[in-house]
Amino acid sequence: MEWTRAIREAVRYMEAHLLENISAEDVAAAVHISGFYFQKGFHLMSGYTIGEYIRNRRLYLAALDLLSGEKVIETALRYGYDTPESFSKAFRRFHGISPAQVKQRRGDIRPFLPLKLEILVKGGSEMDYTIEKMEAFRVIGVHHRFSFENAYEAIPKYWDAVIENDKDRIYAQLQGRCNVGRYGVCVDDVDSGAFEYWIAGDYDGGEVPDGLDVWDVPANTWAKFNSSGALQRVNTQIFREWLPNNPEWAFAANYNLEIYHGDDIHTEIWIPVKKRGA
Repeated sequence: MEWTRAIREAVRYMEAHLLENISAEDVAAAVHISGFYFQKGFHLMSGYTIGEYIRNRRLYLAALDLLSGEKVIETALRYGYDTPESFSKAFRRFHGISPAQVKQRRGDIRPFLPLKLEILVKGGSEMDYTIEKMEAFRVIGVHHRFSFENAYEAIPKYWDAVIENDKDRIYAQLQGRCNVGRYGVCVDDVDSGAFEYWIAGDYDGGEVPDGLDVWDVPANTWAKFNSSGALQRVNTQIFREWLPNNPEWAFAANYNLEIYHGDDIHTEIWIPVKKRGA
């Protein structure tokens, strides 16, 4: 499915099912796109995770229901909260007022209307990237499971923790024969709604030390995007510009690679791609 159409259909799906117990993975499945890529793209294009969008829309509609005279407990249950207390806490965090204050302070209600995205259909040919076929290769390193909800905050902290606590141990275990830290690898677990993030390096065979694992990177055609250290900017361009505007290539698998060259300047993002319609 074409990317901009998928985003719009996802918004329509969420709006139609706001009172149901839907997850980010349900939304991605509804538009037939890998949860990893869809949730990442949705966040980069809108500024919200899918979970945040659903939660914010519910809390805005809940405020309108309270204005109409509905009781707090009824509103809480309608929008998926187990208790009035948990609803009140979320409501205050979002609106800055309690549910009981809505009628007296209606001007403080925070509007959150259905999402309308402006897709930038430019720049796809201007990005610095190459298309390259590569044979399979193997990486070795450490990994941790993350949810899509907290990944943007949690992954940098994971890097810091590995560098501070584990780097010396890993290099000693590998006896200097591996460049762990060259790759950041995101592998979507389609069935769980989470993904595995690896801090890894090239694996040249031999014994795998305790605490480390090996992952096989399949043979692929890759879109390799060059960056000057600003991976977030390049990620945003990929989803806002390159993907909507590209008539030839589409994402092909549920993983991608970040490549670090050790100088804090030259970095890359590798995305597995396939010909559209293939």
